[in-house]
Amino acid sequence: MTGHIDPDRAQFEAFKGLDRDHPIEMLNLVRFRDTASYPEGHALANAGLSGAEAYGHYGAETAPIIARLGASILWRGTFQTLLIGPEDEEWDEVFIARYPSAHAFLEMVTDPAYQQAVVHRQAAVRTSRLIRCAPATTGASFG
Repeated sequence: MTGHIDPDRAQFEAFKGLDRDHPIEMLNLVRFRDTASYPEGHALANAGLSGAEAYGHYGAETAPIIARLGASILWRGTFQTLLIGPEDEEWDEVFIARYPSAHAFLEMVTDPAYQQAVVHRQAAVRTSRLIRCAPATTGASFG
């Protein structure tokens, strides 16, 4: 499984190019490293944390930021098996985060406290998928 941890420039520009004035929902699929990989010199670099433990630090430090921005975790589930898709994709965290707008998401990722906290995510994650969606009407059918 090839590692995807942060967006590349083209992906981030595509995100920013979309309408920002409506709620967005971000589908998060996250696979952890066995052992967190902090940068040399970080206080936790030699702590021997698992990826899951490092991600816990990320969650704890970002919780007040997302609350301040009016964002929340809309849904969380536990991965069980892949029915359709590449056989090597398994996920440790699966959740949907809702932001009141793309402006709020962009404010989060540029917040100095978030930029300090994201090192935990980068240390924790082996690979991930972050998929921006616009909320749509739900119903009883797939169409």
